[in-house]
Order: sequence, then C-alpha cells, then structure tokens
Amino acid sequence: MGTHVMSVLGLTATEEEIYRHFLRHPDTSPGDIHLLLRSDRHTTAQALARLRDLRLLQGDDQRAWATEPDTAVARLAEERLENLHREMRNLTSTRPILEALRQERAPQEAWGGPAPGIERLEDLRHVRSRIDDLSFFAHSEVMAAEPYTALSPENISYARPLDLRCLRRGVRIRNLVRRVALSDRDTVAYLRELTSHGARIRVADDFSELILIYDRSTAMVPVDPKDTSRGALCARESGLVENIITLFERLWDAAEDFSDLVDPADRPAAELTGAQREALHRMCTVNKDESGARTMGVSLRTYRRHIADVMQLLGAENRAQAALMARERGWV
Repeated sequence: MGTHVMSVLGLTATEEEIYRHFLRHPDTSPGDIHLLLRSDRHTTAQALARLRDLRLLQGDDQRAWATEPDTAVARLAEERLENLHREMRNLTSTRPILEALRQERAPQEAWGGPAPGIERLEDLRHVRSRIDDLSFFAHSEVMAAEPYTALSPENISYARPLDLRCLRRGVRIRNLVRRVALSDRDTVAYLRELTSHGARIRVADDFSELILIYDRSTAMVPVDPKDTSRGALCARESGLVENIITLFERLWDAAEDFSDLVDPADRPAAELTGAQREALHRMCTVNKDESGARTMGVSLRTYRRHIADVMQLLGAENRAQAALMARERGWV
C-alpha cells in the first residue's frame, strides 16, 4: 500500500486501501477483498462497514464502487472538523472539573493559610505562573488595566501567545492602557495586532491601578501598587472581586477607543452585514437550509447566497470549516 495520506481525515490504513482499491476497480465484488489485501476477514468486514457508513463506498455485497474523491474528501473533512470542534469545546469546559476538585481541598483555616478567597503571591515566578494558568483556563472574558509606559520586546513575547490563544478560543479581551504608551512604536504595533484579532483596547490619560480580572470570578492586584516587585494578591472572594470589577468599569467608561486615536481616518468596516451574520448564526444552529431560510424570512436561494458570501469572506472550503473559523473570530 502507498502512503497513508487519508489518516488526517480519520481513515485507518485498511479503510484507505479498500477505498483506493474500489477507485481503481469499480463494480467489483467486495466479498474477497480481504484476500487481495492479505488481511483477516473480520478486520476487512469492519472497514467495509465503516466506509459504507461514511458513504464512501456504494453498492452491495455483489458489486461496489467508491464515491468520487472530491465528494469523499469534502465529506470526511467536514466531519473531522466538526469532531475536532466538539473536542475543543469539551477541553475548554473544565470549570465543573475545577470546582469538583476545589471542593476536595481542606479548609484553609486547617493549615494556617491566608484569608479565605485571597491568596498572597510574593514570588514573582509564582505570580507569572498564576497569570499563565488563569489565562489558559479563561473561558469568557479577560479584563486588564495596565499602567505601563511601554512594553518591552520581552513583555510582548511573553504576552502574545497568552492573549492570542484566548482570542482564538473566543475569550473576550478588554485592555486599558495609558496614553503615554502610544508613543512607543512596538507597543502600538502589538496593540494593533490584538485589535485585529478581536480585542478591545481603550486608552486613558493617566491611571495607576494594575488590575487583571478573569471570567469575572478571579482578580489579581499588586500587594503594593507602588512596588509591583513585592508580589500580588489573587482574590476569588465574590464581594472583593465585584469591587475590583466596578473600579475597572469606571476606568473603562472614562477612556477613549484605541482605534479612534491611532487610526482616526481609517476605521475598519464591519466584516459582516446583518443578514450575513444572521445567516451564519442559522447555519451553525439549524440542520437544514430550508429551516434557516424560513426563520430569516428569505428565499432559500438568498439564504444560500449569504452563506456563500460568508464562506468567501472567511476563505473557508466548506461549512464546517466556516463555522470553526467564525467561532475563532468571535462572530458566533
């Protein structure tokens, strides 16, 4: 057998070899295919059954032929992308697991820890590690107020994979920066990169509060706002977190949009029209085009044209890929 190139589409080596055989020899009997493949009858029978389930093999036990490669590859790719997206959703839905494990911990009073709901991190390596963990497991929103004057190349190199991973997974990012930071070219370039991936950036004239908030349930602030090298407090107590969120929102509401300041004459147009966005939502939530068109109140032809326009805008080859790319951009 040649190279097993269809493994990326979810086919086993035996399934691919059988599919290739019927491409070369259509209208032949599958009864003795195990002899040609020098494989045991049971393994071959299982492979034949799965190929029929996938609609890659047509016919019956007397005569069979392979589905055309264009159709077969598109069908396998769509199913594979859907399975991968389902696995991604499962992997990112870890909060119930975390909550169950946290309930197993002994009360902090039993081992003389800090006040319940508040953790003091004095080692900067531990602070960075905790930020890494909170960013990795964030599933809805990250809010940050960072009063730096500029980001060093090292800062950017550290923050980029954390921020872009969140944005790819559909996590909202709101970032507040000081106006003085806009005078640094590397900082502005990085903030432009974040906004191009969906982050919201605002600029304030001056503020001193360093705030990080994850999923509106965990907040990090410096132990000493005047000396961040002394470490950080990680708070999960709901009342304290709500107060920190209120402070962030007050700063956010008083700030200006980053794009208005750096691109005042070149604001990006909306990437989707209202009809395209609704059609995309219907495509991801209903099974049949007829149902999507009916709920939108448009003809089937118009509905499909909207879907085709969205796929072209995304550069997607099929609907499953379009749905995945749209989720990564935060469109659905």
